[in-house]
Amino acid sequence: MRAPLPQDDLDLVLSLTPDFWRRNRGARWFITGGTGFIGSWLLESILHANRKFNCDMTAVVLSRDPSRAHKQAPHIFTSSAFTLLEGDVQNFAWPAGRFDLCIHAATDVADVGCAADHLTLFESIVQGTRRVVQFAAQAGASNFLLTSSGAVYGAQPADLERIPEEYVGAPDVRNLRSAYGEGKRAAEWFAFANARPDFRVTVARIFALVGPNMPLDGHFAAGNFVRDAIRGESIAIQGDGRSLRSYLYAADACAGLIRILASGRGGQAYNLGSEHAVSIAQLAQCVMEAADCSLPVSIAQVADLQQPAQRYVPATGKAQNELGLAEWTPLSAALKKTIEWNRLQEMS
Repeated sequence: MRAPLPQDDLDLVLSLTPDFWRRNRGARWFITGGTGFIGSWLLESILHANRKFNCDMTAVVLSRDPSRAHKQAPHIFTSSAFTLLEGDVQNFAWPAGRFDLCIHAATDVADVGCAADHLTLFESIVQGTRRVVQFAAQAGASNFLLTSSGAVYGAQPADLERIPEEYVGAPDVRNLRSAYGEGKRAAEWFAFANARPDFRVTVARIFALVGPNMPLDGHFAAGNFVRDAIRGESIAIQGDGRSLRSYLYAADACAGLIRILASGRGGQAYNLGSEHAVSIAQLAQCVMEAADCSLPVSIAQVADLQQPAQRYVPATGKAQNELGLAEWTPLSAALKKTIEWNRLQEMS
């Protein structure tokens, strides 16, 4: 059973998006991916807004396994504000009634087994988006937000410090491991192709995140490092430790998603992430410091300095200038909060 997200983080989300909650009192949402990392932040933010602002919002949340979702997060799904709809994103039965807002955040990328089945992953992303878009449009939703990924850009050139939305690179179609990025590209195209004046479509291209409820046993380095630190184990880096990433705190990302949904220009995609690059080796050291651990960090491979370090870092100027997005929580604080929440989770 998962603990609630930190109240001060939910307060932060609401403080950064106050007009949205006032304008959308009584709104009915349809949300996919509501039982995942990003979705849990959205749902708890809605509940928090209901409590603090008397928003009276409700949501239908798609889940393949409602009983499991209820057991994992009863503090969310015992609320009368939420109704769990059992079904798969590719063929779920359309719920009755009109909806005002829709966020499609479903993905299997955090599931190592699903992510390894490249064809199934691609089809789930594309066919799932197709069904959700068609449902949301006919259900009267005025705003539709698709959570996409920086993976749509493919490999970042070594001489490009940060990837802007205008970059026209793409994943390598010959590489089966590009299924996630290619799937998200196709999903974006389909969503934009179905936009109408009364059905505004926006996209958030999400880069690496950290925060409470992030997966700790997947293929994301940050989650694995946090897992090892809270267990009092040393961190082992499988590569050479030079790859560069940036990490946005989940509360900041949640506020960003709401601003994109509320105020993003229709037909536009916005990068959502941090511009502050750190190497994987630096991240490991930061995690150890945040956990107040002095265990060693090992690096398996010797760096080939003739080859440039891989990068995965967004340019966020578009979201900053148009929507006022920012990195409100520094990485050091983000890691501390993530570690503290997971330690409390293990004690409960």
